[in-house]
Amino acid sequence: MDLYLLSGGAAAGLVHPLKAQFEAKHGCKLHGTFSAVGAMKEALLQGTPCDVVILSQSLVQGLIDSGHVKAGSLRALGVVKTGIAVKHGTTHPEITTRTDLQAAFRAAEAIYFPDPKLATAGIHFFKVLQTLGLAVELADRFRTFPNGATAMKEMALASGPVIGCTQVTEIKYTEGVDLVGVLPQEFELATVYALGISSQAKQPDLAQAFSDALTDASTKPLRIAGGFELI
Repeated sequence: MDLYLLSGGAAAGLVHPLKAQFEAKHGCKLHGTFSAVGAMKEALLQGTPCDVVILSQSLVQGLIDSGHVKAGSLRALGVVKTGIAVKHGTTHPEITTRTDLQAAFRAAEAIYFPDPKLATAGIHFFKVLQTLGLAVELADRFRTFPNGATAMKEMALASGPVIGCTQVTEIKYTEGVDLVGVLPQEFELATVYALGISSQAKQPDLAQAFSDALTDASTKPLRIAGGFELI
């Protein structure tokens, strides 16, 4: 049996540690695709095989309203905040105020973040840059990628003083980068992530078992360690 998952990158650090155990227990193969939530929603709408989706709760609810996700299947995973990252072992800049942020971004030779059109964190971060008056001034330093995980992996390989912004979960599970902290309160982005079962699921019972596994009390420590704040 095959189970297909379309997920925002924020949940990759939760799904991967559970994958082997779930496959062994249910005799199945889990195929997970992780990227910007907007891109994953579009993939579902375009007919990409999908049994379970993990997106922002608002997107999952919208897909329930449109009939693409089964009513009653929404299960919240937790809140994910957006943070600032640097390469492992480098100095952590001060990020408490907007003045601190401006200084930190101006001091960097490159700024890494996810797609500013399709990724939750990317859309929000670009608005932060605009509010700080840096969207034009530092445009030549922007390094954008389809999702936060890729942005962080590329930043880890970069040289020189660099900085990045994406969801805390993606920073925490990327080797070679450190979480400096979350965005200051005035710029805070806290996204509730949730899962839902696709109305076109080929394996609805298996999808339900996967939903139960991800939201079971036993996964709470894993979710917390990965950057989810439980509701």
